[in-house]
Amino acid sequence: MKQGSRRAGIIGGVRIPFCRNNTAYAEVGNFAMAVKTLGALVERFGLHGQELGEVAFGAVIKHASDWNLAREALLSSGLAPTTPGITTARACGTSLDNTILIANKIASGQIEVGVAGGSDTTSDVPIVYSRALQQRLLAMNRARGAMEKFKAAVRGFSLRELKPSFPGVAEPRTGKSMGEHCEMMARQWQVSREAQDQLALESHHKLAAAYERGFFKDLVVPFRGVERDNVLRPDTTLEKLATLKPAFDKTSGQGTLTAGNSTALSDGAAAVLIASDEWAAARGLKVQAYLTHAQVAAVDFVHGEGLLMAPTIAVPRMLAQAGLKLQDFDFYEIHEAFAAQVVCTLRAWESADYCRDRLGLDAPLGAIDHAKFNINGSSLAVGHPFAATGARIIATLAKMLEERGSGRGLVSICTAGGMGVTAILERP
Repeated sequence: MKQGSRRAGIIGGVRIPFCRNNTAYAEVGNFAMAVKTLGALVERFGLHGQELGEVAFGAVIKHASDWNLAREALLSSGLAPTTPGITTARACGTSLDNTILIANKIASGQIEVGVAGGSDTTSDVPIVYSRALQQRLLAMNRARGAMEKFKAAVRGFSLRELKPSFPGVAEPRTGKSMGEHCEMMARQWQVSREAQDQLALESHHKLAAAYERGFFKDLVVPFRGVERDNVLRPDTTLEKLATLKPAFDKTSGQGTLTAGNSTALSDGAAAVLIASDEWAAARGLKVQAYLTHAQVAAVDFVHGEGLLMAPTIAVPRMLAQAGLKLQDFDFYEIHEAFAAQVVCTLRAWESADYCRDRLGLDAPLGAIDHAKFNINGSSLAVGHPFAATGARIIATLAKMLEERGSGRGLVSICTAGGMGVTAILERP
C-alpha cells in the first residue's frame, strides 16, 4: 500500500447472516461457518480449483482443534489444496487485520490474490476443566500399569475438580468486562442513556432499510434456514429500548449500557476477495475499491485510558499519512461495539483538549457528517461475531463505493485489549 507499490483491490465479499448466540447456529462451530462462507466466495467469483496466494482467516473463540482453521476450512471450500492458509486473531479487529495483511502482500508483490476473513461463535465455546483435573489426567497418562494409573486417578481427588469453566469476557489485566470498561468511558465523556438508545435505534432502522432495498442480496448468503441477521429488530422503538435495565452496572443506579445499546453476543463468518489489478483483469473481475491506508494503535487502559479509545489514536495517525482531514470521506464505517463507545470516539475527535493533550494536534479533528455514518446499519443491529466484523465492514463499504461510482471511506474498529484497527478504502 506504499506509494509506488501495486494496488490491492477489493473484488467483493460475502457472509452468512449473523445470529444471536444459542439460536440458529447453536450447534454450528467455526469450521462449518468458515467452510460455508469461503465456499460461497468461491461460488460467487468462480474460484473452483484455483490456487490463491494466501487465505488469512481468523477466530477469537475457538477450540484447540481449530489451531489452523484457515487451512482446514479452505481445503473444504473448493479452492485448490495448494492454497496456503494462516489463522489469526486480534479480537474484534481480526478480519480487518487480515484484509491489511493480504493487501500488503499484494502491494509488495509477494502474492497476486488472497482471501481475508474470520469466523466466531459464542455458542460453541471451549469448556475448560480445572488445572487440578488437567494435572491429574496428565499424571494418569504418564503412569505405567493399571495400579499406578488408578492411584494417580484417586489420590487427593475432589469433586470440585470436575467443575468446568467457560471463556470469560473480562480483561485479564483489570478483571473488568468490556461493558464495564465502556461504562467508565460513558461517564468520562458524559454520554447519556438517551444518546446511546438513539444510536442503537438508528442502526436497526438503517439495517432494515438496507435489506428492504436489496443491498445485501449479493453480500449475505442463506445458511441453516436463516436469510438475514436475526439480531435485527426493525420494529424497535426508543420506548422499548428505554425499558431495558442496565447490563453491566446493575448496582450504582448510574448504569447506561443495556442489552439494547450494546452489541449482542453473536455467531457468524465473513470473507472478502482481494487482488491485484492484473489478476482481476485477467479473469474479468472488477475492483470495487482499493485499500490504500491502514493503521493500528493501542492505549494504556490499565492505567486509566478508555479501553475502546484506541481508534481515536489510530485514525489521526492514518489521516496524517494519507494527507487527509477527517471530513474528507464519503462514508464512515465505525464498528458499534457499544453505542457509548461510538459516541465517545466522535466526541474525542471534536474535543480541543483531547486532540491537543492526547493526540498532539493543534486543533480538533472535528465532527463528521452523520448522514455519512454507518448508513446501512452496523454491529448493534447486525451482531458482532468478533473475527467476522472487519470483513463484513470491508465488503459493505466496498460495495457502497462501487454503487456511488467513486469516493473514499473510513473504517474504524476498536478491540479488546485496548487496541484499534483502522483503514481507508478508495474508489478513483
